[in-house]
Amino acid sequence: MREPDSTILIAGNVEQMRAIGAAFAAALSSVADAAVVFAIRGELGAGKTTLVGGLLNALGLRGPARSPTYTLIEPYELAERSVYHLDLYRLVDPSEVEGLGVRDLLAANAVLLIEWPEKGGAFMPAADIALAIDYAGTGRQLRVSPHSQVGRRLMGALAVVIKP
Repeated sequence: MREPDSTILIAGNVEQMRAIGAAFAAALSSVADAAVVFAIRGELGAGKTTLVGGLLNALGLRGPARSPTYTLIEPYELAERSVYHLDLYRLVDPSEVEGLGVRDLLAANAVLLIEWPEKGGAFMPAADIALAIDYAGTGRQLRVSPHSQVGRRLMGALAVVIKP
């Protein structure tokens, strides 16, 4: 079901998925004064970490993004932003999020990239941008939905960065 403000993006291959991540990184300058929470959903292997890697590399990370599958949170200081990549796949109970201190990460310049946010339930901060990645033939379809004023500002900037 398509949400009213959602945008559909298509990534036909890994490079295009990384490019979408880089486009989000470029759009982040439009919300430099705010914390941004990305809720990234998709099946195993759908490309969540590839998307995050493209974003992190565009912000200045050299090399591949570290997978937080076992550490749960990987912090980065990039482009005057505190960026936190979270992977909640291994959580057994949503209350485990409290022990991670996720809400404490929401400083003014923070970006939280949360894979498997549904595993955190009500303990998760509200998402500004929800991304749902689905298989579409050999590629991927991304449904991007803003859920806050910050999310809408980011989507406006993303529309400028991603040309049809």
